[in-house]
Amino acid sequence: MNIRYEHAQTPLPDALNPAGYTSLLDFIDRTFALYAQRPAFTSFGRTLNFAELDSLSAAFAVHLQQAQLEPGDRIAIQLPSLIQYPVVLFGALRAGLVVVNTNPLYTADEMEHQFRDAGVKAVVIHKSMAHKLEKILPRTAIRHIIVTQVGDLHGFVKRNLLNAAIKYLKRLEPSFYLPGALGLRDILMRHVGERPRPVQPQLQDLAVLQYTGGTTGRAKGAMLTHANLLANCLQGCDSINRHGSEWAETVVLPLPLYHIYAFTVAQIIMASGGHSVLIANPRDVDGLIRELGHWRMSAFIGLNTLFNVLCDRERFRQLDFSNLKLTLSGGMALTRDAAQRWQAVTGCPVVEAYGLTETSPAVAINPTDAIQLGTIGTPLAFTEIKVIDEDGNPVADGTPGNLCVRGPQVMAGYWQQPQETRNSMTDDGYFITDDIAVRQPDGYLRIVDRAKDVIIVSGFNVYPNEVEDVVCAHPDIIECAAIGVTDSDSGERVKLFVVSRNPALDRAGVRDWCREHLTSYKIPRDVEFVAELPKSPVGKVLRKDLRRHEENPRTTPNSEAQG
Repeated sequence: MNIRYEHAQTPLPDALNPAGYTSLLDFIDRTFALYAQRPAFTSFGRTLNFAELDSLSAAFAVHLQQAQLEPGDRIAIQLPSLIQYPVVLFGALRAGLVVVNTNPLYTADEMEHQFRDAGVKAVVIHKSMAHKLEKILPRTAIRHIIVTQVGDLHGFVKRNLLNAAIKYLKRLEPSFYLPGALGLRDILMRHVGERPRPVQPQLQDLAVLQYTGGTTGRAKGAMLTHANLLANCLQGCDSINRHGSEWAETVVLPLPLYHIYAFTVAQIIMASGGHSVLIANPRDVDGLIRELGHWRMSAFIGLNTLFNVLCDRERFRQLDFSNLKLTLSGGMALTRDAAQRWQAVTGCPVVEAYGLTETSPAVAINPTDAIQLGTIGTPLAFTEIKVIDEDGNPVADGTPGNLCVRGPQVMAGYWQQPQETRNSMTDDGYFITDDIAVRQPDGYLRIVDRAKDVIIVSGFNVYPNEVEDVVCAHPDIIECAAIGVTDSDSGERVKLFVVSRNPALDRAGVRDWCREHLTSYKIPRDVEFVAELPKSPVGKVLRKDLRRHEENPRTTPNSEAQG
């Protein structure tokens, strides 16, 4: 049965939904019909139009239903940004399933936690990650495995482009043994032309479990309902489309679709009848620039790190930007320097937006015709914000405080964690972001600080407790603490302070241990060995002292403890 959770939710206003969509699925079905012959998604030279996406996702939904998966069951999607992703996503929603987006870079440990916590029954996984699933499968509830590889949906395309992609991905494909696993291509070929039994989810039904870290414990699932995701899509359209939807003609989307930022932006592009060009490996900057050269892009969806890296490349600066109408920034703070460099190179200003996983994600955005650099713009339609002090009282405009958000895009709560949900909400239903903001008299918002311990590496949150839990499992390590330090490439990087019982343990040994248990962006780049960590009288590690030491190395990391 469908899962509903109505804690502290704001209804979807009729004024935001004049078309009367009854669910995210209703929106998808109507979009497919409205733009049938337009291109929808492209990856590695293969383009699916909306009609093909309709047919293939319907075929996948038929398979899921015949496999006896019921509405409300959870299905994990662990794929890079390939055209298979929207096929699987929309097929899962058409079967009434709840999607669990999973980072393809996760280690087996991270996969196991997420799959067990969500109660995942089915998984769609890229062939290059399947060996990690093999290690943990017996400890999960997964009974249905679908494997895909890059060329599964390709027909007659430029072979050199496809072969290059396959060659790149085959280097990432260790052998695996998953008895009973099915191939996605075979499934689609078997059921293409068939239609699934209709399901009718309601707005309050759960659509996606989007996992986010926390400052306490391991990653937890933000419950995003059909209303949450539909509302944020419509809010984005309301803001970005005020001056027309021409920006959506050819949108280069180099960010991964499993991340909530790209996930929702892709739906806004669809709602505008637009075409998303997916980039499976944006870290291959030369490959990204080559792909950009094939398109007269009308929009680019990025973040601060990517803007800096691209503007440093001469080949990028030589591209044709005459059709570029929109550049959107999110995921991490946009620096003034990066925004100015991007505009100088491309002629297009950067529109900065702000959001969180728990808000589906967008909360605020700069109006496209009234950008204020250094701000996150103004709240989206039907989004209420308040800025509060440590006692929960509203502060005056111009005064920093904790930013709180209420609106139809705010999650239903944390999956199976009612206490965490209560802790994250005010009594009057606002979500507490733990980002420190200032509201200007003109209504624009500035983020002046954020949750003090969260480290943002290239737009991805790294939570110190998770890193520390892994490192402290090392037999030679007594205790440790992780902080973020400024990095010109990734915004921040992880630095680790370690108290070791083994004098022979070195930086390489610590990093090797982390590499076994953590995704690459969470691995500490810097490791410093110390005699002890600074602590409060009750024994709490004082990360602020470690940050102070980083800013002024002449101070000792444990200065406060000694004093």
